[in-house]
Amino acid sequence: MRLLAKTNLTQKYIELLKKSLVDELYIENEARIVRVANLLFNKQPVSFDDLYNIGLQKELLKTLWSVKERGDEIAFNMVQPDGTSEYVREMRNFTELAHTMIGRKRLDNIQYCVETVLEDAIPGDLIETGVWRGGACIFMRGLLVAYDVTDRHIWAADSFEGVPSPTYPEDAGFDISARVLPVLAVPIDQVRELFNRYGLLDDQVRFLKGWFKDTLHAAPIDALSVLRLDGDLYESTMDALRPLYDKVTRGGFIIVDDYFSCPPCKRAVDEFRAVRGVAAPLQQIDEQSVYWRKT
Repeated sequence: MRLLAKTNLTQKYIELLKKSLVDELYIENEARIVRVANLLFNKQPVSFDDLYNIGLQKELLKTLWSVKERGDEIAFNMVQPDGTSEYVREMRNFTELAHTMIGRKRLDNIQYCVETVLEDAIPGDLIETGVWRGGACIFMRGLLVAYDVTDRHIWAADSFEGVPSPTYPEDAGFDISARVLPVLAVPIDQVRELFNRYGLLDDQVRFLKGWFKDTLHAAPIDALSVLRLDGDLYESTMDALRPLYDKVTRGGFIIVDDYFSCPPCKRAVDEFRAVRGVAAPLQQIDEQSVYWRKT
């Protein structure tokens, strides 16, 4: 067992990193954009008060703080052109500014898993399959920096073109490809630049670009201590679990970001655990995510 040097300065750095990644530091600016977008979509006038007096929008700010905590999404009731009915517009494509969507609870879970494998000397690198802007991987890299860990790598695996269009029957009717959610398609250069902006792009960060079915089985990874799955689909989840699960060292962690929010992902995880006889109980993180420790 390794005793981590959890100094006050270390904890302050980790906390500041969380605040930066979920955009808590400048939440008022995000509120301004969300407010103006809502007015524009509903064809209502925008005034300077909507920018300078954003503090008066208490319900909006309350909602945004909740989003930062739970990793939820913003949605508005929109007036139909006939003016008589409403529909809900999900605003992620238009107002998503944070460097990670996962929220504080899931960042806390990553911190717990990483600190635990370090303290218990569980060998292996850390990987996320489906990184979006790279926020969760940046956080994992920051944790290694905070504890002066130099013998582990962070693997960021993604197509960097968005989620694949559904081809498996288990994913039928669940299309979140770039055609539907272009916000999910973040080029690798933008992810690299964001790592660099945080001062965390170095030789301990490795990128795996391409569809999981083409990259993960051949990835030069010997062992993993943390496997974080964020592929949304049945196909993407299976394409990550099959080649990587056996590389997770006993005592390591498997985190599933979309277990409750994406039914195809839940189906893949349940089927995989049943086939492999995984008895370790699923631990709920929040309304969307779970994890378990490999025994």
